[in-house]
Amino acid sequence: MYTFSRFMLLALAIAIPTVTRAENSPMEIFEQRIMPIFRSPNPSSCVQCHLASVDLKNYILPSHEATFLSLKSQGLINLDSPRKSKILTLIQMGDQDSDPLAKRIHEKQRLAELGAFQAWVVACCADPDLAGQKVDANTQTAQPASANEIIRHARKDRILDSFVRNVWSQRMRCFPCHTPGEIDSTNPKHKKPAENYAKLLKTHGARINFFKKTPEQTMRSMIANSRKSSAKALPLLNFKDPEQSLLVLKPTSKLPPKNAQGQIGPPSSTSPVSHMGGLKMHVDDMSYKAIVNWITDLGKVMTEGYQTTADLPSDTWIPTMKVLRLKDIPEAWAPGSLVQLFIHTPTRDGTVNAWTSNPIAFTQGIVTPRRIVNGPLTMLGIEPAELLPGTYRVRIFVDAKGKIRTNSAAILDASDYQGSLDIEAEWKDGFPQAEFHSVKQLQTEP
Repeated sequence: MYTFSRFMLLALAIAIPTVTRAENSPMEIFEQRIMPIFRSPNPSSCVQCHLASVDLKNYILPSHEATFLSLKSQGLINLDSPRKSKILTLIQMGDQDSDPLAKRIHEKQRLAELGAFQAWVVACCADPDLAGQKVDANTQTAQPASANEIIRHARKDRILDSFVRNVWSQRMRCFPCHTPGEIDSTNPKHKKPAENYAKLLKTHGARINFFKKTPEQTMRSMIANSRKSSAKALPLLNFKDPEQSLLVLKPTSKLPPKNAQGQIGPPSSTSPVSHMGGLKMHVDDMSYKAIVNWITDLGKVMTEGYQTTADLPSDTWIPTMKVLRLKDIPEAWAPGSLVQLFIHTPTRDGTVNAWTSNPIAFTQGIVTPRRIVNGPLTMLGIEPAELLPGTYRVRIFVDAKGKIRTNSAAILDASDYQGSLDIEAEWKDGFPQAEFHSVKQLQTEP
């Protein structure tokens, strides 16, 4: 009987499968690997590509089921090919970063997040009950509070592109003191600049190297520098008051005052700012306007200053080597008055004397004592993308009310309009080949 009983028990054990707790279920993976991301006080790897407006936490709900359905309802889950789900593609975007340092810094965290989400998404899609649940307009969703346009505006590659156009393009104003990467040891013309730079480096140290070898390195360094506070210097980028950034204060400042012995004193990086290089840029320049606008935009991005898509700037300025000069300025426009010039092209339908409503290019400058206005042109990102020889209309606005003095980013409006000038232009590069036209034939059409 004993032998038989042992045999029967063994047979029953084989015939009846043992009930064990499921391993690696969607819920377990979620609790073990996803929720730590949700609870972490630190930002996710999204900061590698975005300066603000989005975090991986924004897509997570407290429940694994609710989180999966939320992602599914937003088209971020691929039930047929889970490993190709869009949520995984978004996490992997950091692999395409052009900045090798940022890529290396965030790689470990990015791979950990990718591994966790991939394991969980695959497990969810393999669960027929979970994968088969329907989603509709009433499905609870978790997503960033900002609109997609604002999220894209906060991407580092977009900000870097703007930096290249608005700041990096102006770096040669600072040659050679702050641009060691632009000094060519094989160029005889660079021998003296190289000697001057070496003296400055010995006196002031590497802190004078504002512009690094690449735009990525430069922008990263400038942002990092501006996150540090110092009683000895204003921030390089002042996000609270962009016009109080050393990046614009230094090139628009004069030499330090002389001491009692008639010697030039040391430069100052606090108010009043002085610059050993002297004036390199005027507050009325297009360069000043472009740099201040970039700092303002970056500050708003970093502080979540854009609440709606209507708040976003167009950010399409592209500097050119084309220069427009106007002479015979009317007596009513006092020397020092700020003038904005907008360049319009003929309409494409061939209508005579018909011009596009949106300008293709823009500049601003002051009325000089010789009654001339000079301005390097900036393209506005509107087709066509370049200035070709032909006929153009220049619409002219004068800042008689001091709008630009109050706000350097200001664009003048109809109340400041003075008239237009039709010109035949070749648009060659450089100031010596600038388009130079008289304003005597100014038209006062609307």
